[in-house]
Amino acid sequence: MTTLDTKLKRDLRRLWGQVLAIALVIAGGVASLVLSTGSFRSLDETRIAYYERYQFADVFAEVTRAPKTLVTRIAEISGVAAVEARIAKLALLDIPEFPEPATGRFISLPETGSPLLNRLYMRAGRLPGASDLDEVVVNESFAKAHGFGPGDRFAATLNGRKRELTIVGIALSPEYVYAIGPGDRMPDDRRFAIIWMSERALAEVFGLEGAFSSVSLKLMPDAVETEVIDALDDLLEPYGGGAAYGRKDQTSHAYLEHGLDMLRNMSRTLPPIFLVVSAFLVNLTLSRLVALEREQIGLLKALGYFDTSIVAHYAKFVAVVALIGIVIGSVAGTWLGIYVTRLFGDFYRFPFLVFADNPDVYLLAALLSVFAALGGAFRSLREIVSLAAAVAMQPPAPPSFQRALFGRRELGSLLSQRMMMMVRGMARKPIRAALATLGMAFATAILVVSLFIGNAMEELVDVTYFMADRQDATISFAEKRPETVLFDVSRLPGVLAAEPYRQVPIRIRKGSLERRTLLSGRPPGADLSRIIEIDLRTVSLPETGVAISAYLGRLLDARVGDTVEVDLLDGRRRTIELTVAALVEDYFGIAAMMDGRALSRLLREAPVANGVHLSVDDGKLDLFYEAIKQMPTVAGVALQRVSLANFRQSLAIIVTTMAGIYTGLSIVIAFGVVYNSARISLSEHARELATLRVLGFSQGETMRILLLELSVIVALAQPPGWAIGYGLSWLMNRQLAGELMRVPLVVENLTYVLASAVIFVAALISALVVGRSVYALDLVAVLKTRE
Repeated sequence: MTTLDTKLKRDLRRLWGQVLAIALVIAGGVASLVLSTGSFRSLDETRIAYYERYQFADVFAEVTRAPKTLVTRIAEISGVAAVEARIAKLALLDIPEFPEPATGRFISLPETGSPLLNRLYMRAGRLPGASDLDEVVVNESFAKAHGFGPGDRFAATLNGRKRELTIVGIALSPEYVYAIGPGDRMPDDRRFAIIWMSERALAEVFGLEGAFSSVSLKLMPDAVETEVIDALDDLLEPYGGGAAYGRKDQTSHAYLEHGLDMLRNMSRTLPPIFLVVSAFLVNLTLSRLVALEREQIGLLKALGYFDTSIVAHYAKFVAVVALIGIVIGSVAGTWLGIYVTRLFGDFYRFPFLVFADNPDVYLLAALLSVFAALGGAFRSLREIVSLAAAVAMQPPAPPSFQRALFGRRELGSLLSQRMMMMVRGMARKPIRAALATLGMAFATAILVVSLFIGNAMEELVDVTYFMADRQDATISFAEKRPETVLFDVSRLPGVLAAEPYRQVPIRIRKGSLERRTLLSGRPPGADLSRIIEIDLRTVSLPETGVAISAYLGRLLDARVGDTVEVDLLDGRRRTIELTVAALVEDYFGIAAMMDGRALSRLLREAPVANGVHLSVDDGKLDLFYEAIKQMPTVAGVALQRVSLANFRQSLAIIVTTMAGIYTGLSIVIAFGVVYNSARISLSEHARELATLRVLGFSQGETMRILLLELSVIVALAQPPGWAIGYGLSWLMNRQLAGELMRVPLVVENLTYVLASAVIFVAALISALVVGRSVYALDLVAVLKTRE
């Protein structure tokens, strides 16, 4: 072992507290990168494997009724590898000891057994028998929510006729990893089921013998999806076909992709912030170490050590610190990544999980950490090289003691002696004080950005569930109904108010930018489902023009007053031009809205409704539920309070969990920054503190002088920390925004208070630890050192 290596060991032992503090900051960056990237890759590999093994389709379409002979022509479309025609219908369910009406999506199974596409993963039981028309297979989440197993029974109203059904199997499907019922925003495992039944049974019930109502396509690798969709639409249009859509617009897949995008974007946002802070810390620590060892460096040069050897010595110090952080961060990131992968896997009901091998992630995290650490040390290493031996062995020039502050006499009369000592010290070394303040500000900012998700979620809930959509229930019809159905619904028990709505699938386009969404027609002055502008004011829909989501406006680069092209994809398809009349604050999906009468005129049809929003008396809910179950035209009922509860329990749990993990990492980093600053302050003022002790100051008074500067720096760092934190929150907000869900940029005052409170607690704990070092100062040894 060389002399410099021996010195390295001694330095690491002597500075172990600061080494650990910096290592924990680096570990936070490594852990966040390994966590987010590793879990994303594992879930993405799981998704790919699940889709491939169980033949998830690429193109989907619904049709009123099409003959099975059309399947041959569909298979002849260029690029189509496989076709699965089936019957798919919605129906109300009556579940024993469950008062609320539930909805089931019934899907036919071929008589020959398992489907060709969208195959089932059987968790328990078997497929329905060809001759047993009342046997069904249900999705696992629905079965678990009700404690169902093979042999249990429930009722369903199929095409106006109530039938008792027997569960013979429980399954999963790649088509429904995220299953949402009609009118709902969130999955409701108790009130929405995917039910597979024999084709013969469904064909008899719905009068679809020799016909189908849904078709799925698997494409060849070189197929052009848009061309296949256009050809499929042409074939299905005479049979009442809705516009076909690709996998990216399939609800389950879109929500899964959105969840994975959140993980991927987090890996691009927070880890770089952590690594920048670690580079800053390394710079502070190493520059102070070089300053303290100035004479030793000069002596080493005088003894014949080359600049490269001395630089390598300090680079090794940085590398060891980085290595400790990399090891801690890799272990913590791996454990957290496994936890997050399993959390998402359970949420999306994957039948299995594929944990991806990620050696490149660990290598990338290590390289970024070492690069950040060495980058932070660059300035100090450059100073080492620039020092001549004779100069280095001399003490640095003493500070200039001219008046550092204007109004010194006035300050002296206002401030105590200890406060004046602190002010003079900071004024004579403004760069050092500024850098320490900036480090504290970054620590505060990291906490602000990790805590803001909670504020955003509450704002999302408030705007969506209490300002915009204020209905208690939403009824969806199996087929569009004349608007006179509003009078029938209004007479249901407990109904206080009712508002119809009409939804039409559209493609909305401006220039080359295009999106597929729903165009919703609403009555003038709608009060249950209201339009909320970006500034959170309620507005009424104009008689002409269309209101669109603010996010959809950004995607299309469309502003109020711009003209957009709209392809109507329901009924007689045609393209029209509409003016953007308003931008709507909507955090779920990308929507377009217009006056209901104007929409009817565009569609050239009498006023009809796809559903009705209702306000219901809470005291008559049971009667309301019973009445709904007796309405064969109703396909589903969405309950607002249930949707809110499901939001908090499902997606909010995942987002809150991720925010909690990053908050924990941020707290560790904050403690590292504050403790490191306190240790640096002690090392810089050791001689002064020892002098004060000799002059008669007590240990408590001496420690208060040291900690006074730390407390002032912490206090000064809070406002810039809040500002930086808000900027980082804006960046995080932009990264997490997607077509299916966005979170508002809301940072409450409480968030700033909590972030600052954590920093002050970290400072207090650091003060207690550093205070022990003050009590243990060897006065003689310290006073013998040369400045």
